[in-house]
Amino acid sequence: MRCALTLAYNGTHFLGSQTQKSSKNTILGQLEHVLHQLNIDAKVVASGRTDRGVHASAQVCHVDLPEFWSDLDKLKSVLNDMLPPSIVVKRIKSVGNNFHARYSAKKRVYRYIIKEAPSNPFEESFVTFLSSVDFSKIEKNIKLFVAEHDFKFFMKSGSDVKSTTRVIYKAFAYRHKGYIILNFEANGFLRSQIRMMVGALLQLDSKEIAEQLQCKKKYKIKPAKSNGLYLAKIKY
Repeated sequence: MRCALTLAYNGTHFLGSQTQKSSKNTILGQLEHVLHQLNIDAKVVASGRTDRGVHASAQVCHVDLPEFWSDLDKLKSVLNDMLPPSIVVKRIKSVGNNFHARYSAKKRVYRYIIKEAPSNPFEESFVTFLSSVDFSKIEKNIKLFVAEHDFKFFMKSGSDVKSTTRVIYKAFAYRHKGYIILNFEANGFLRSQIRMMVGALLQLDSKEIAEQLQCKKKYKIKPAKSNGLYLAKIKY
């Protein structure tokens, strides 16, 4: 029985979401470890990877469960009791066998949170603090990313992908209760692409961003910190 799980997690102390042979300290590594303790020897497939320190409010995964775990409400409760408190199963539902958490996804939504203020220990792991932000510049330039582009200059080096072209459907910035929220919705993202785009918005002007999007010139960009990034929604 194939099921879709929606997870929320605090990625601060994990080595990203993907399983690793060298460590169980990943989001999926922790989930597969708990499933194994419940006699569920199954691979968990996520909609996509999140890097070390990145959070999620609605990561979607699929897993094939044995029939004896047909009570999904009970399984959700058991998983939440056994998983670390920084990982929560929000929903479990039965899906068709042709559902694939990654390949069935149509759009992915990420948010990046900035606070223009001195840092504080209560939000340090969840917000990127900056002393000053030119919000009007960000609000204007973030729209440059909307459309289909070759993002090969907005990805982490060493990434192994067949194509670096992605379509960004929405990209906008807004203020909310003292925070600056950057919202990106696309058919997919390259590794560290959003952190590179946020870094470009903070460090480059509109002409420089346009040149890099057109692959005419690659500027030296410091990626934005991982702690401000959230996987917010997967659309199927």
